[in-house]
Amino acid sequence: MSVLDNLTIIIPAFNEEKAIGNTVVKLKAALTHYKCQLLVINDASTDGTEQIVKEIDGVKVIHHKRNKGYGASLKTGIRHASTEWVAFYDADGQHHPDELIKLTKASSEADMVVGDRGRKFYSTIMRSPGKWLIKQIAQLLVGQRIPDLNSGLRIVKRSLIEKQLQLYPNGFSFSTTSTISFFYYGLVVEYIPINIQKRVGKSSVKLFKDGFNTIMLIVRLITLFNPLKIFMPISFLLMLLGVAYQVYIFATTGLHIEGGSLITILSGLIIFFVGILADQISAMRLESFSVDESK
Repeated sequence: MSVLDNLTIIIPAFNEEKAIGNTVVKLKAALTHYKCQLLVINDASTDGTEQIVKEIDGVKVIHHKRNKGYGASLKTGIRHASTEWVAFYDADGQHHPDELIKLTKASSEADMVVGDRGRKFYSTIMRSPGKWLIKQIAQLLVGQRIPDLNSGLRIVKRSLIEKQLQLYPNGFSFSTTSTISFFYYGLVVEYIPINIQKRVGKSSVKLFKDGFNTIMLIVRLITLFNPLKIFMPISFLLMLLGVAYQVYIFATTGLHIEGGSLITILSGLIIFFVGILADQISAMRLESFSVDESK
């Protein structure tokens, strides 16, 4: 049986009236010979999105009464799916059905297949540094290269991602967090190069709010997945600088304790113990989410 005959395509939509109709119609036309299900999650849109998707036959639509976020929409779709595989597909016209079909063909030996957009990102210059920083930290946390951290086109085994939903945020960082968690648990993540088009309409991500969320996402990822990998180097560096500075003081001005060196050493010790505590909390939280399909 083809993956496309056992697949639910989840399309989260918030104020996508300019693109959602064409997106869904193109998907239906391309997948007419398969038994896959199309599931649109209308995240309390205030434009014409709801009316447009209502008029398309053969598509299941779930409406949120209030706007919950991109990640929350995906969670709703996953919980309402009954197929072995689920796909995430953006409503804004970036993707083409052929790219989704390409991903399904690579799923035989993978737990998640992600569309790798390569260098072709339609992102503002202001958001690029934040995305780059998050990607570097994510790669440090999992210890390997991640080609595309937050691609919106992917297919994944429902049984695996469903067990981890409580770990994932309700916002746009759902894709980032789920990618890292699959790597963290040693699951097989396959990347397939895809082409994308410029989105239709405006993004609902706000620049300054997104910047704050980037900082919070970095903190969250570090504390959730591998605190010691970040806390320990910072701790040891501070203690080393403090000790080195104090040795310099001893050598140049005599035997007295310099306040700056003492504060630096104590800061390193505090960060060390915070890292230990964060690691214990992280371990307890992550161990409660088993990805063993035999359980």
